Amino acid sequence: MNTRLRIAALATLLLSGAAQAADALTIDVHRDANCGCCKDWIKHLESNGFTVRDHVEPDMQAVKQRLGVAPRLASCHTGVIDGKFVEGHVPAAQILELRQRPDLLGLAVPGMPHGSPGMEYGPRRDPYQVIGLTKAGTEEVVADYPAR
Repeated sequence: MNTRLRIAALATLLLSGAAQAADALTIDVHRDANCGCCKDWIKHLESNGFTVRDHVEPDMQAVKQRLGVAPRLASCHTGVIDGKFVEGHVPAAQILELRQRPDLLGLAVPGMPHGSPGMEYGPRRDPYQVIGLTKAGTEEVVADYPAR
């Protein structure tokens, strides 16, 4: 194989790998048009390497119901990555971990805890947990963030 063909083959391989990596970190976010913290959570995701497809929704309850988000796990916005839901102010690190957990249907940070990504207003920092919903329908704590 001549040098030009090798370079072309290598460039194609690198570009396809980069495209796959970028696509692998694409998340769809469904939110209400008037929500400021949703926009701040999107900024958190983007600053952590995610490409966000932003969907403004007229009926968030319908979105949550369609994705299987239980009311007790609900927050203000819902993401979807790899067919799994990401409910509320879930940190980017846990979303990356979710991708390695085939046993989980999704993750949630119920409510809107102060200090979670997108809710960093003022000095208040509430403790919160990231809850995973298993395919068996049970919940498990996948991360615990104490008050700071």
